[in-house]
Amino acid sequence: MFNYNDYKIILACGSTDMRKSINGLSDIVCHHFNLDPRDKIIFAFCNNSRNRIKLLVWSDNGFWVHFKRIEKGRVIWPAVDDTENTMILSFEDLKNIIITPGITQKIKRAEVWKKA
Repeated sequence: MFNYNDYKIILACGSTDMRKSINGLSDIVCHHFNLDPRDKIIFAFCNNSRNRIKLLVWSDNGFWVHFKRIEKGRVIWPAVDDTENTMILSFEDLKNIIITPGITQKIKRAEVWKKA
């Protein structure tokens, strides 16, 4: 059911309002990242407190929103600056961010997408 092996992973740098659901997150993907949320991409979002993560994924004929609330610790999440608002991650990097909060990971930046 959740076979995301051939999906790219794009992390939204900075914080996102976690009250947003499918429509709000899709709007961010379309208008801020200039991408189609129905592509084979896992979009990762984090709140300001760094203790909640949402993943937006298009699969077959609809969206999935995966949500994790971290009970202890906080994830290390990159901030937005003038040159970047997203970054591409490997599945391993995303897994390490989500599973081991509070541990500083070295994230490989394969490519940075700029806001148009």
